[in-house]
Amino acid sequence: MRSKDRISYFYDGDAGNVYFGPNHPMKPHRLCMTHHLVLSYDLHKKMEIYRPHKAYPVELAQFHSADYVEFLQRINPDTQHLFPEEMAKFKLGEDCPVFDDMFEFCQIYAGGTIDAARRLNNQLCDIAINWAGGLHHAKKCEASGFCYINDLVLGILELLKYHARVLYIDIDVHHGDGVEEAFYFTDRVMTVSFHKYGNLFFPGSGDVKEIGEREGKFYAINIPLKDGIDDTSFTRLFKTIISKVVETYQPGVIVLQCGADSLAGDRLGCFNLSIDGHAECVRFVKKFGLPLLVTGGGGYTKENVARCWTVETGVLLDTELPNEIPDNEYIKYFAPECSLRIPTGHIENFNSKSYLGTIKMQVLENLRCIQHAPSVQMQEVPPDFYIPDFDEDEKNPDERIDQHTQDKHIQRDDEYYEGDNDNDHNMDDA
Repeated sequence: MRSKDRISYFYDGDAGNVYFGPNHPMKPHRLCMTHHLVLSYDLHKKMEIYRPHKAYPVELAQFHSADYVEFLQRINPDTQHLFPEEMAKFKLGEDCPVFDDMFEFCQIYAGGTIDAARRLNNQLCDIAINWAGGLHHAKKCEASGFCYINDLVLGILELLKYHARVLYIDIDVHHGDGVEEAFYFTDRVMTVSFHKYGNLFFPGSGDVKEIGEREGKFYAINIPLKDGIDDTSFTRLFKTIISKVVETYQPGVIVLQCGADSLAGDRLGCFNLSIDGHAECVRFVKKFGLPLLVTGGGGYTKENVARCWTVETGVLLDTELPNEIPDNEYIKYFAPECSLRIPTGHIENFNSKSYLGTIKMQVLENLRCIQHAPSVQMQEVPPDFYIPDFDEDEKNPDERIDQHTQDKHIQRDDEYYEGDNDNDHNMDDA
């Protein structure tokens, strides 16, 4: 084990200020709540905090189709009625509404995951956290399940430049279908998703029989669960399967999606996990001592999402947090008890021992079909997309520099740097 993990944490308050619309379950405001809770526990003093760069369209098009990226960039709430065909083609609408600053929101959360991957690649940290990321449903040419850009796929593509094998683990209550689909035909990424599975439960995929195809056969692992799974059965199954996966696949880096909609009491979820149960999975993955990229994901009871991701930030920092939440800007959301832990749920557990035993046996059987960890002839590493440095002499005086470009040269006063951390936000130069 490393003596002390170096942790990079990515945050931009602008991502938490967007609004999906009335009655929409996705509340990016949970990101501000999480961040302020992290600050109130003084966790920022133990990490390097970075504001991510806004991912460029050319970076997003490393996975997504150029016409889809271009449409996301162009569309806004006032013009969407003019493009009914494109709206339908790209699956924008009720679940994935067009809202103000939507494309900038995508650029920020995707930029955070890309930057996190680059810092890991360059060995500038051991663990990188982007709670704004983890939007695992987005497809190459369409939005899905509140996700527009699949930051996880973009981060994994970045990690593949330096690592022969990437392990992706997903503990969101919904199947990580967008990530699985992106890497379904390759053995260079193993995807492991623990999720609720049922015909009527979104996205409807993730059967244990879905195992990958061609070179990717046996490299997609699905653990379909029923309503009401509790801490004991979930963590036992998780540890058994993940231990075997790491031993068999021998990944060089792990990406962990920590969707908090698998917690008890989630507005859209149906599991009985406590925050401690959810965080136990994070603790277990950290123990492998491999480079680790951690993201958020789903989570629709926002005060519990903030509690969960704060506890998990503490876990990644080896810091036990007192149960009483310190005063902070959002303390009223945690009233009246103002405690960090939440009770487990009371949904009946439909996951019998025999059902879980059968799933476990099928997964372990599939893992036995992998002879050994695939080896890859690594090519010369393709360059990162460098954000252009502006030369004063070459600047067109008639061209307005956007505010974000100017901001890149200024340290914002809402950022928290301790000691002599590198204040340059341009991760690409790292």
